[in-house]
Amino acid sequence: MISASRVLRADDRTATLWKNGGGVTREVAAGPDGAGLDDFTWRVSLAEVARGGPFSAFPGVDRIITVVDGPGMELTVDGTPHTIAEPYRPFAFPGDAETTCRLLGGPLVDLNVMTRRTRATAHVRIAREGFRLDPRPAERVVLIALAGTVTLGEPGVSLGRLDAAVLRDRDAGAVGVEGVAAVVTVTAPTDPPTPPGR
Repeated sequence: MISASRVLRADDRTATLWKNGGGVTREVAAGPDGAGLDDFTWRVSLAEVARGGPFSAFPGVDRIITVVDGPGMELTVDGTPHTIAEPYRPFAFPGDAETTCRLLGGPLVDLNVMTRRTRATAHVRIAREGFRLDPRPAERVVLIALAGTVTLGEPGVSLGRLDAAVLRDRDAGAVGVEGVAAVVTVTAPTDPPTPPGR
């Protein structure tokens, strides 16, 4: 039966200001546990983007960004513009590319998934109806309620808007979706243990 290894409530997240002051980010989950921006294998976060500007460079990192709220943005990645106006459409790009953002009409919220290219991969799927979840041993699934509610197979486990749960290979079963959910599947077979002292 499915059960959440970890339920992560939106109200418990701490906001961190970007270096360029253009917004704030709230980490949803990362691996290994306790990892920071310099040593994560994978990281899932939600960002509030207040204004356009350059993205920070993350050498050796792949990114997937998905607009959750707001009118969208234009990302220019290594000189090529990409319009991301429709919500819930994941867009993948290399984190070491020179990237700038132009907002299309005001502030927005986006889902940001990052993986170390040599140690992990990620896939983002948008679900608008119930489905069965069956993670493999090397996978972690971060399930996020983007709109409405998401219920796990275990009675009493319900996710409200922007709540999340981290699921592992023993967490197999049905997921109910009344709204929109992001299903972030991270494959990290070489995910190292948390370093001592962290």
